[in-house]
Amino acid sequence: MTLRMSERRTSIIGAFLVALGPVSMALYTPAMPELVRAFATSEAAIKMTLSLYFGGFAFAQLVSGTLSDVIGRRSSTLIFMAIYLAGSLMAAFAPSVGVLLAGRLVQGAGASVGMTVARAIVRDQFTGTPAARIMNMIGMMLALGPAVSPTLGGIALGLFGWQSIFFLMVGFALMACFIVQFFMVETVTPDRSKGHLRPILRAYGELLTDSRFLSSTLVIAGAVGALYAQATMLPFVLIDQVGLTPTQFGVGMLMQSGLFFSGTVTVRLLMRRFSPQGLVPAGLCFIGAASLLLAITMHVLPPSFLSVMGPVGIYAFGIAFVMPYMMTGAMAPFPHIAGTASAMMGFIQMSAGLFGGALAALVGVPAVALGTIIPGFGLAAIVSYFWYRNTVRARPLCAPAASDDKLREAEGEGEPHMKKPRQVARRG
Repeated sequence: MTLRMSERRTSIIGAFLVALGPVSMALYTPAMPELVRAFATSEAAIKMTLSLYFGGFAFAQLVSGTLSDVIGRRSSTLIFMAIYLAGSLMAAFAPSVGVLLAGRLVQGAGASVGMTVARAIVRDQFTGTPAARIMNMIGMMLALGPAVSPTLGGIALGLFGWQSIFFLMVGFALMACFIVQFFMVETVTPDRSKGHLRPILRAYGELLTDSRFLSSTLVIAGAVGALYAQATMLPFVLIDQVGLTPTQFGVGMLMQSGLFFSGTVTVRLLMRRFSPQGLVPAGLCFIGAASLLLAITMHVLPPSFLSVMGPVGIYAFGIAFVMPYMMTGAMAPFPHIAGTASAMMGFIQMSAGLFGGALAALVGVPAVALGTIIPGFGLAAIVSYFWYRNTVRARPLCAPAASDDKLREAEGEGEPHMKKPRQVARRG
């Protein structure tokens, strides 16, 4: 019998798992200029530590998502947390920049399971508005971790050196293992037949040929991928060009995380009167305005804290309106491969961030890259949303897939084309 967790427990566990990846990135960014000096290397080499982290995170999701469908959510999470722990120790004791690069790659691979499993356990148990409500709650809690991480990283860097940042990550890995072992229940019945090559290829083929999944995932990639791409540019703009110290940079990043948190609180209040879908256009308006401001200020004005972080904060505020519905909407038609769907969504999202970071390295000038690449992400999110809307309108005419409400009805009544789910016991 598959157990079911409450909305609150699912939100808390999901938030911790999702936050592990962004926290590991945000905690690290204040140390990037110091690492250039510590290893007597170039900015490009240290930026590569973020690119490898993104790459490991992106590609490993394709493994962790499928593995969670095969052996279960709990077992796959514990395996990948052990990988994350090993990568953190490699980075902490790195004698050279080469070992640091390898450690960050391993870290990214291990952290990938958090985002994949968190979304999957939501889809295993909830659909529609309850799922959007949980994703919003995860967003609220997610804002707190990355909000304090740059500050914590800057303080640890100043007091104990760059190695202390990776020892903090070791602590996070051990805490994640404890939470999964003692508080998270298995939400899916493992199916080892899904681990064979043909079912895996069939599942990914189903996702990549579904226009609703692709369009909604590209909206998320344009919105959230910008945050990951910014991480490769903001430290060098604010520390090297604006002149902030690592500690000041960490405190300054609270503006971005604070506005994202404010956005999630606002969305939670608005969902009492409006549908999650109806809030997406408002969020894209904020993203569009922020993109335009950033393009103008970075190309016309000299960089300052407000000219950089003002538009960045508005962009983050808009993301909070977009995430809940677009994530649940993308995964709603795929309860039978929730882990794989979550993995593919995360892969596309992280690949967008990796692509943005690579473009930033090619541009060379951080301020110019910030004012060009991030507005491009915003435009991509807006265009993808129009594609999504057209897909949703056309779906009743061209595809048999059900809406979220019909999916819930089918799950409850056991329509012929869907398996009736096992009876679940509620816990937590």
